[in-house]
Amino acid sequence: MRVVSGLSRSSSRPYLVTPWLYLAPALVILGGLLLYPIYQLGLISFFQYTQAQVSGGAPTTFEGFANYREIFSDRQFWQVLLATVLFAAACVVSTLGVGCALAVLLTRVRALPRLALMLAALGAWATPAVTGSTVWLLLFDPDFGPVNRVLGLGDHSWTYGRLSAFFLVLLEVVWCSFPFVMVTVYAGIRAVPAEVLEAAALDGASQLRIWRSVLAPMLRPILVVVTIQSVIWDFKVFTQIYVMTNGGGIAGQNLTLNVYAYQQAFASSRYSLGSAIGIVMLLILLAVTLVYLRLLRRQGEEL
Repeated sequence: MRVVSGLSRSSSRPYLVTPWLYLAPALVILGGLLLYPIYQLGLISFFQYTQAQVSGGAPTTFEGFANYREIFSDRQFWQVLLATVLFAAACVVSTLGVGCALAVLLTRVRALPRLALMLAALGAWATPAVTGSTVWLLLFDPDFGPVNRVLGLGDHSWTYGRLSAFFLVLLEVVWCSFPFVMVTVYAGIRAVPAEVLEAAALDGASQLRIWRSVLAPMLRPILVVVTIQSVIWDFKVFTQIYVMTNGGGIAGQNLTLNVYAYQQAFASSRYSLGSAIGIVMLLILLAVTLVYLRLLRRQGEEL
């Protein structure tokens, strides 16, 4: 038996090594493109690296965790972090809600309306973030925008108040993000056997009950992917905030971590402090993703 088991282990080694040989080129490229910038970002965050060091006017000095201590003792950083978490959560929930609802709608309409909806969604998806942000600003412009005229709001400025500005940015983020959720979930629904949905309908289940008890459990692997993607995308939204609130709103009331890091790094020329904020963002996103995947594994989901 030992001889047989030894042969089986030796014969299985090529099958274990072969996949890694195929994956090796992609892993090397991805490792170079991802790990090296992260390494540089982390390295800069431990030094004093400002415009003086860039221009050669002062030596680069090792500061240890001084930049991180400054971040965590800064009250504005915690305010921006809280605003970023709440804004990202609202964007993720809204994007998943709109995307899943429209995915179900696609399965209920005929071919021509389905094609029109798909083209409209893909058009929104393909629109650059700067262009989309400018269009939404024009729609809600206090002087020329049609939204204020339809709602009878006069010259109300949506970007003046903190919450209204975040709401306007949220609309644009959802508008350019829901197509990914819609297309992905729609593909998943089409893969569900029609007999399962027909049986649920014959049992008298409503559309909401079918989604909650049949489709959502069967689509959970897909929903995991789109949720993690949405969390990562919405947590590091930059362009929409920067364009629609003119760099973070009045007195920085609409700052998110990404814009805050940019301001510290390039507007204030404190590159090491901006790098430290970037490392903190990276660790937060990794922690959220790992906790979410761990919770799913505890529930018995295959990932």
